[in-house]
Amino acid sequence: MKTGTLFVVATPIGNLEDMTIRAVRVLKEAGLIAAEDTRHTKKLLVHFGIDTPLTSYHEHNEREKAGSIVDKLLSGTDVALVSDAGTPGISDPGYRLVGLAVEKGIRIVPVPGASAIISLVSVSGLPTDEFTFKGFLPSKEGELKRLLQGLKGGAATWIFYESPRRLRRSLELVLETLGDIHVVIGRELTKLHEEIMRGKASELLGHIPEEIKGEVTLILRTEEESVSFDYR
Repeated sequence: MKTGTLFVVATPIGNLEDMTIRAVRVLKEAGLIAAEDTRHTKKLLVHFGIDTPLTSYHEHNEREKAGSIVDKLLSGTDVALVSDAGTPGISDPGYRLVGLAVEKGIRIVPVPGASAIISLVSVSGLPTDEFTFKGFLPSKEGELKRLLQGLKGGAATWIFYESPRRLRRSLELVLETLGDIHVVIGRELTKLHEEIMRGKASELLGHIPEEIKGEVTLILRTEEESVSFDYR
């Protein structure tokens, strides 16, 4: 029997107009959608008129659920993997399922689309010929200081996710540890209240309120160079 195909489908990170035509078609044609939060994904499916069955696949059940999803694939069912927003497997559940599918010889197809990382890098104004994504910044101050210390030693562009409630303190530690380097902050990317701030760490600290809301993506450039822009 021919096995099914695992489609790794990117979904919008905020703006529903970023859903690709191909993603809609794949989600309609799949036999099953594995979703990080079925309630969240259901809203997306309703918006695009998709009635494909859903099953939950998230960080708390992925070890157990990956096997049953692979069994579906081995039986010939096409499965689409989605996360709550953006591309599955990028700081989101997905790699265990993909890895197990690779082991079983199952065909895996990426359906690319929105990504907060690439979206912010593309408008950062910083060198992007090479960059490194490091996931979420540590929530514990000691661990964050050690991570920042490890970024010293050369010119590089680093991308992180950060909690809005920790952003000011993280920038203070960036300034303390790495100096007044260039920083780009993307908040609520693609959404109604999207905000992109560029400048030196000290400048941005002077314009960020104590409390902000929304998802934050952060870029640090560990190099003094001729890049020049204000925080707006």
